[in-house]
Amino acid sequence: MKALNKICDGGLITTALTISAIVAASASPSTAKRAPSGHEEQKPSISVETTLVNVDVLVTDQDGRVLDGLKKENFRILDEGATRTIEHFEQAGAPLTIAIVMEYSGIASNRYAYKAASWGSSFLDQLDPLDWVALVTYDAKPTVRLDFTRNKAEMRRTISTLSYPIFREASLYDAITDTLDRLDGIKEKKAILLLSTGANTMSAVTLDDTLKRIKRSDVAIFSVALAEAETQPSLVNRINYLQAKNQLQAFANLSGGSAWFSRFDGQLPEIFKGVGAFLRSRYSIGFSPEKLSHDGKYHKLKIQIVRPDGSPLIITTPEGKRQKPSVYAREGYTAPGQRARD
Repeated sequence: MKALNKICDGGLITTALTISAIVAASASPSTAKRAPSGHEEQKPSISVETTLVNVDVLVTDQDGRVLDGLKKENFRILDEGATRTIEHFEQAGAPLTIAIVMEYSGIASNRYAYKAASWGSSFLDQLDPLDWVALVTYDAKPTVRLDFTRNKAEMRRTISTLSYPIFREASLYDAITDTLDRLDGIKEKKAILLLSTGANTMSAVTLDDTLKRIKRSDVAIFSVALAEAETQPSLVNRINYLQAKNQLQAFANLSGGSAWFSRFDGQLPEIFKGVGAFLRSRYSIGFSPEKLSHDGKYHKLKIQIVRPDGSPLIITTPEGKRQKPSVYAREGYTAPGQRARD
């Protein structure tokens, strides 16, 4: 696996539902950190490109309750409107691989930085012992604070010892794109927990560059807004925040993740519990495009939940309501670019 701390060598670093459109066969694993016991732990491995398009999908009712027990025949994949044959199907069960990307700048007198640190530490309660977690913070540039580890105590110490924010800038776009660059080659299911106001005050890349980069990735982004409560009273601030809020929502929708905008800290346990539940309840389905052109173009995908006879599946909620299920998945995938000639 490409470790996040390698980002430092290049200067910048680096809803529950995703569709992955790249890679599948594993290669050799990278060097792992040693566990507290002294035994060597194997980190998630690097993957190489194949023609299989992997799609991670979450299915819930319209109240957000996860639907378990679906079978292969309950899924229909439409690739640019054409039905594809599902060649791989399984329900998620592997340990999570998640990077916490945290806005940690001096904006608003450090209020959001301290809130992000507190929330990031709280999220660790939702992780299982075998889950991998890394920490990236950003202000004027992204910085890897701790590479992937299963040691939650070490992660808490890292968060608790973050120094006083120096810069009053937020390089949100750089943080997302650089983190995706380092996660993209990992075969295991991975995600980003983005703790952010949604503001970008300086970045080397643009919003359009960031959206295109998300389209090329198989990483689900779960956005949790830091400034929802503070921006309610002021109309001017709220107008600016609505733009930032739309960005956080767009990152989540495009990647197959989800976004939360909490006004009260008391809502956080349920939000973070939802992130964990979404990631652990996804179905992994894969198909091979009939003609995969190496043109680098974006292909739109649609996932439908159906009965074995192909008709729409209707579920009945505990309250007796009949409704169609909600499906969370990436909106598409980017085909590989032109192959280099020998």
